[in-house]
Amino acid sequence: MRETLLLGCLTILAWGCDGRSRSAAAPPPLRVFCGAGLKPAVERIALEYEKTYKMPIELQYGPSQTLLASIAVTQSGDLYIPGDDSFLEQAREKNLIAETIPTAKMAAVIAVRAGNPKNIRSLADLTRADVKLGLTNPDAAAVGKLARQALQPGGFWAKLEAHARVFKPTPNDIAADVKLGTVDAGLVFDAVAKQYPELEIVTLPELAPAVASVSVAVLQSSTQPTAAVRFARYLSAADRGLKQFAALGYTVVKGDLWDEAPEILFFSGAVNRVAVEDILRAFEQREGCRITRVYNGCGILVGQMKTGGARPDAYLTCDRSFASPVADLFLGEPASISETDIVLIVPSDNPKNIRTLRDLARPGLRVGWANPDQSTLGALTLRMFEQAGILDAVKANTVMQTPTGDLLVNQLRTSRGSLDVVVAYRVNAIRAGDDVQILTLNEPGARAEQTFSVGAHSKHKQLVRRLHAALLSAEAGQRYTAAGFKWSPELPRD
Repeated sequence: MRETLLLGCLTILAWGCDGRSRSAAAPPPLRVFCGAGLKPAVERIALEYEKTYKMPIELQYGPSQTLLASIAVTQSGDLYIPGDDSFLEQAREKNLIAETIPTAKMAAVIAVRAGNPKNIRSLADLTRADVKLGLTNPDAAAVGKLARQALQPGGFWAKLEAHARVFKPTPNDIAADVKLGTVDAGLVFDAVAKQYPELEIVTLPELAPAVASVSVAVLQSSTQPTAAVRFARYLSAADRGLKQFAALGYTVVKGDLWDEAPEILFFSGAVNRVAVEDILRAFEQREGCRITRVYNGCGILVGQMKTGGARPDAYLTCDRSFASPVADLFLGEPASISETDIVLIVPSDNPKNIRTLRDLARPGLRVGWANPDQSTLGALTLRMFEQAGILDAVKANTVMQTPTGDLLVNQLRTSRGSLDVVVAYRVNAIRAGDDVQILTLNEPGARAEQTFSVGAHSKHKQLVRRLHAALLSAEAGQRYTAAGFKWSPELPRD
């Protein structure tokens, strides 16, 4: 079967609505590769965006697989919007895309002329001798690919393929053929068929699994990624782009509200700061957003949420145990990001010859540990003392308690003799270098797991999910590892 490659291309030229050319200072156009079945909505959104923000958008339409091949060969372009997320998986494997944002869903259906003159009601009807059938190329177009996956196990796809009169590269081509009477029935997406008042939709139960998830992806090749992300946010915003999708019959997802420069509130256990701060700055720059950080002991953060009414958009814990007290404020289960162990930290020469947790019960030692009411570290340390049966003896030796481990290590380093030993996270001591000695603990519970959650009340849930994705990136893993964490990323489970 010879594939017909027909790429429809719309270029929103650099001319204003009144016919005057743009100034020489106008930005270069954003190049968008878009699946043909999405043309009606994306075209409207691009025109609206250009009019509002004076950013030219160059749109190229075609079969999703063909567009992907073009991106891979040319290593160019800013955005890719295929007919189904399965093409994004291929793009991700080739390292062609960065972030993605979900937008809509489309279902595979059979399009017939209004009134259904051939009385097509079933798959069997599509193979009747008097029915001319049109299909999209399953190796190029999303609707054909999904339909083949749904129908192949029962042998139905082979029958349709053998009976088909024409194969076209896009569902738009098939819908046009049905409208003109070239074929009596055609396999298309429901959103495409709804653009033609001359057509009628026939839904078949066998095609129920053939539903496309549509997302917009920013390409790694983009030379203006912040501008590309901004248009992607607009296109997927509930009160902007998704309104156009919904008006044209697409089933839309729950998108963020549009904000030219969105702001999110980020609560984080203080232990995470050294690993995430550079990641947050890079994310702000790329997304054009602002992140208000609140670093503190997780006990204090939980108190601010439970009694102070704080509603963060994102919450990065010191330990999973501090997610459950505020679980009702967040979506789904908290996802693991990293781990760090709890250790003993002593001066570099360890003058008191401290070796084990139980040594902290020796009379006369000056011990520092975190406040258990204010921090995860303190709560976990308290539990270890209780399990070891030394809590009362350690309390007698305690001369300092703080909300975070960093404060303890700084005191140990800068005020020689004020502390003999502190209990803190390993990551708290990484930057102390040769000033301190780290003693590993072989105790149950000497480990904390850091988790990430998305705020249930957030107006920017998709933005926060992309922040989570940034923390799952390979670059983030390098930063976590360099900071002394064990990086153990887990996909969200909401």
